[in-house]
Amino acid sequence: MPEKKILIVDDNADLVRIMGAYLEGHGYRVFSASDVPEAIKEVQKDKPDLIILDVAIPGGDGLDILRQLTASNPKNMIPVIVVTGMEPGKKAEAFANGAVDFYLKPVNMDTLLECIREHIGQPVGVGPDW
Repeated sequence: MPEKKILIVDDNADLVRIMGAYLEGHGYRVFSASDVPEAIKEVQKDKPDLIILDVAIPGGDGLDILRQLTASNPKNMIPVIVVTGMEPGKKAEAFANGAVDFYLKPVNMDTLLECIREHIGQPVGVGPDW
């Protein structure tokens, strides 16, 4: 089975580093983008299994990415988990555009990991308490 890939879209480099290290420690391949154009390019190039998306990022509203994914492939859309600190009012809009979950920062990493596993499973050879 192929490696599970997660794209983190956030302009906070420290958060991306911490979240990425945590998820890589649980067997996922993680890559990142810090703005809307870079994120769209990464989605097309690396085809992630799941996206963790901030709303307030350079180059547009992070939900623009969600809208584009929904418009381009509504039946086989990549699961998107919105994780944001500044935009709690965007929750309804995120779900209306196809987000599978929504968390405010700081997100509990164990809770996020559970959500990821619910939507894309866990990497091959990785047990539940790995």
